[in-house]
Amino acid sequence: MAEHDRIFRKEALDYQAGAKEQGSVLRLSPSWTRWGFWLLLAVVGFYVAFGIFGWISQYATGPAVVRMEDRLEVTALSAGRVTSVEVHPGQRVKEGQILARFFAGPEQASLERYEHEFELLLMQRMRDLTNEAVSQALNSLRAEMELARFQLEQRLVRAPHAGVVSDVRIRRGQHLTEGEMVVALVQEDSPMQVIAMLPGGSRPLLAKGGTMRLELEGFKYQYQELIIDQVGDALVGPEEVRRYLGPELAESLTVNGAVVLVRAHAPSRFFEADGKRLAYFDGMLGTVDARVKSERILLTIIPGLKTLFH
Repeated sequence: MAEHDRIFRKEALDYQAGAKEQGSVLRLSPSWTRWGFWLLLAVVGFYVAFGIFGWISQYATGPAVVRMEDRLEVTALSAGRVTSVEVHPGQRVKEGQILARFFAGPEQASLERYEHEFELLLMQRMRDLTNEAVSQALNSLRAEMELARFQLEQRLVRAPHAGVVSDVRIRRGQHLTEGEMVVALVQEDSPMQVIAMLPGGSRPLLAKGGTMRLELEGFKYQYQELIIDQVGDALVGPEEVRRYLGPELAESLTVNGAVVLVRAHAPSRFFEADGKRLAYFDGMLGTVDARVKSERILLTIIPGLKTLFH
């Protein structure tokens, strides 16, 4: 065969014919790729196992307010101007004790006039016991006096029962309308209640005895664990929530859509925050997280697999 008809050079053919064993495979990849592959495989295996055996919880989140149980709001019986406030927060009061006085100039003047007329008629009656006209006038005037005393009493705000003044909402000279809050009374050592407003869609998953976590405003990441005492039977809207909270808190909370009211007792009147023991106060606001369900992470990522596990 001519030299120019050969595919391989003569030197290459001679080397191939004389070689006794093959050389090693030429390694072009850096050495770290070997252990990097096994590390990546281990990480993938860990996450696959975590997805199969791990669980994830879902929570219902909403605003909450701390209220004192047995809290009674004492309101004005009639409209008028406050002339004096007789109590202060933290003061113990007895049943019937005067809490505040309203301006009662006309009522006081009417009563004094009736009393003066009554005394004059009574003197006439004593002079002539047979005068029936005077007797009838006395009976009529006595009824007018009772009405005047009742109207004068309406200008006073009294404690309906014994307790401790927790809040005073009025000041001297302030004009109040009928039904407006004057003071709030609580029983001494009244327990604290947390009222949460959670999304209405979570109502079927909430039950008495469940747990929820409270984070008070101003105490970030300081969580208080609570046991649910009561779950509302019906959903309520934003307007109903505002009526329930009252005018003093209605504007402090924002509720969107239907919610369910969930109640829980605080284990004590104090909570721990940053290593300090602090007291709850009526009206404190916060956020509540209530766990509604738990499921495997894999089922959350691939919902279609739920039929295999149920």
